[in-house]
Amino acid sequence: MSADRSSAPADTGGYDERKRWQALGVGLVAAFMTLLDVSIVNVAVPSMDRALHATPSDLQWVLSGYALTFGLVLVPAGRFGDARGRRNAFVLGVTLFTLTSALAGTARSPEWLVAARLLQGAAAGIVNPQVSGLIQQLFRGAERGRAFGLLGATIGISTAVGPLLGGLLIQLGGEEHGWRWVFFVNVPVGIVAVLLAWRLLPTRPTGQQDRHRLDPVGVLLLGVGVTLVLLPLVQHSQWHTPWKWALIPAGLAFLVGFGLWERWYARHRPPLFDLRLFALRSYTLGALIALVYFGGFTAIFFIFTLYLQNGLGYSALIAGLAITPFALGSAAASALGGRVVTRYGRPLVAVGLLVVVIGLAATVWVLRGSPSGSVPLLTAVPLLLAGLGSGLVIAPNQTLTLSEVPVPQAGSGAGMLQTGQRIGSAAGIAAVGSLFFSSLAGSRGDWATAFRHSLLLATGIITVALVAALVDIAGGRRS
Repeated sequence: MSADRSSAPADTGGYDERKRWQALGVGLVAAFMTLLDVSIVNVAVPSMDRALHATPSDLQWVLSGYALTFGLVLVPAGRFGDARGRRNAFVLGVTLFTLTSALAGTARSPEWLVAARLLQGAAAGIVNPQVSGLIQQLFRGAERGRAFGLLGATIGISTAVGPLLGGLLIQLGGEEHGWRWVFFVNVPVGIVAVLLAWRLLPTRPTGQQDRHRLDPVGVLLLGVGVTLVLLPLVQHSQWHTPWKWALIPAGLAFLVGFGLWERWYARHRPPLFDLRLFALRSYTLGALIALVYFGGFTAIFFIFTLYLQNGLGYSALIAGLAITPFALGSAAASALGGRVVTRYGRPLVAVGLLVVVIGLAATVWVLRGSPSGSVPLLTAVPLLLAGLGSGLVIAPNQTLTLSEVPVPQAGSGAGMLQTGQRIGSAAGIAAVGSLFFSSLAGSRGDWATAFRHSLLLATGIITVALVAALVDIAGGRRS
């Protein structure tokens, strides 16, 4: 397969400079909106519980169902955008996301809300691969790095500020029904995004349009495999039977079957996902780094929010403000990382991972013993440092991972990358969350100890990503 050289001319569809960046802006707004809904709902759970009288299982599905269906459709949606046009897929996804947000906001029962969240997650999974695919299609070289830098800032900010925005919306809307505002805020943004996308995004797929069926057997095998792997991870706190873990090897078996099927199918028609992408070291190592990093990165906000709100009694708004330094650092460094990644390459990612590890270790250190001061103030500087490091990881790593992926496969390549991120996030939250609660029980309700122990595990997970980056750097020097 031919590599997508960074020096090749961009397939811009006749776009001028201004229109390309406007199209990117629309994509980033939609990506922010969909990724925000991963974390913003966490602080709204108590309000949902009071309004709908939901069971713990219902509330768990409101949170985890979104992540499950999000990860389920990423690769098929990316392939659809590659073959039939990214504008069509993007507009479909944002329209569905807007409608399901309104449906969630008007929920009258827990079952209604769970169904809306499942559909909303699927819509988010349709949107996100198109954004990465558009960046691959419209930008090259240093410009592509800048564009991915903005996307990285979007990912970091949306993940980190979700609790803050959720707390603000609940405070504005009231404790009883403020949670509905968390969903309704997506509606006007989604409508504007659809109208602008129809005007600004490229109208045709890259290369020759593929009229073949989009590999239904591959879709089924991948969907069942991803579902079986994710289910015990997202339901780990609700399903107490140890037999739940048997679903993971079953899911891996389906994924192996998916790989074998794709290899055979590629001899006859364009596959759902071209396995030859894994022959690219940049793609394979980058996907591994993303999977492991998101396992530690996402779990941090989960346990920190629990510690601040449930353990120390802070409001949702204060808990959100406490995470803001990380978001600010991530936004600033993402913009910088996107500009310089083509110059420094994977060593930049390694530096970012090292800074994240140092920042999180410093957070553990300032919280040693029983903190006498305000925890949000004590952790502000270490989390700012960790955020600066994170900004040098997400965007640069995504740029490098997709750098050699041919543009006609950009959507499916980005979809597989993001599927790994979803699996990593679910696994990280399951592992770090389990340690948090077991440590809490073992220490007889010592929230500070439970948080420190689980934060050390998250730091260790990110250290594994650092080792993978160093291996890639060493391998590159040898070759």
